[in-house]
Amino acid sequence: MPFLVSLTPDERRKRVKMGDKSLAFVSKSLNVTQNNAEVVPASFNIAELNRDYQLMVSLGEVKSLLEQLTEKVDDTLVAVGSESMASSLLVYDYVKTAAKHAPGLKSVADQLGERFKAMGHRRAKAEPSPAAVTSQTA
Repeated sequence: MPFLVSLTPDERRKRVKMGDKSLAFVSKSLNVTQNNAEVVPASFNIAELNRDYQLMVSLGEVKSLLEQLTEKVDDTLVAVGSESMASSLLVYDYVKTAAKHAPGLKSVADQLGERFKAMGHRRAKAEPSPAAVTSQTA
């Protein structure tokens, strides 16, 4: 969209902010100029005001849809992240158990265990055990 602009934080601060009341004000002022063109100087560009207003309304609708989409993407990331972590915790427990009988898996278990090294004993409190996760998802 080539008409989109980028503002610096300073430019954003200096601009007049638009809210619902301001949007209604702009709509009413546009209506006044369209119905009473004689009240504004001939140099005042009513068509430009109308284009700006229409773009503002359209972009507001697009922004609303994007916000809904962003929320759904965020929720999906949380859900799949949680599911993949729960599954990975099960894998880690399986590998630790298997490593007791298959020495070649000890290094794999140690690699997976790196994730919890800094946590020490807090893991039991902060994260549910894989068995608890399995019973919750079953």
